[in-house]
Amino acid sequence: MPYSLAEPVASELVIKKSRFIARIESVPDRAAALEIVSSLRQAHPGAAHVCWALMAGGQSAANDDGEPSGTAGRPMLEALRHQDFDGVLATVIRYFGGVKLGAGGLVRAYTDAIATACSQATKIAQIARVSQTWLVPYAHEGAIRRLADGMGATLLVEHEPQAVRMIFSVATEQAPTLTEAVVNLTGGQALSVSTANRLTR
Repeated sequence: MPYSLAEPVASELVIKKSRFIARIESVPDRAAALEIVSSLRQAHPGAAHVCWALMAGGQSAANDDGEPSGTAGRPMLEALRHQDFDGVLATVIRYFGGVKLGAGGLVRAYTDAIATACSQATKIAQIARVSQTWLVPYAHEGAIRRLADGMGATLLVEHEPQAVRMIFSVATEQAPTLTEAVVNLTGGQALSVSTANRLTR
């Protein structure tokens, strides 16, 4: 099951005089992640590197930003994968302290920086949900509202001249139960309009 973050988390490590400032935060997509990375570069002009890793929409990306290939972005990405994160950006700003760490030392430093931030994070499970839209006779609006409340479904209601348009968002595994209940409560008078899948917190 994928997880997102309740709120951004930051941590800092100092290793052989180099500062590694780590941050993990939720992002909707790669474009938003790149905007954050760009703003961090502007905010830290004296930093030697601003490395990042991203898990979003089941896709991944990583950038070493001048560190030896595979020593920064990839270890950070593995730290995110280990936590089953999705829609999460990890960044590490490095201020060089004058002592080279070597490839192994860099991998450990970037891994530890993100792992430390992850250990402080509050994770939120992302639940697959389905959207269902029904046209319901006005006489059954109250019963369907109570049904939505009982199932923990989110409900948007739009009143139309001939019927009530009721848009449900419910956990995917509850969708068949919802469909059956709407049909039964309305005696088959409700009309299914559309369905769409999405992933939410």
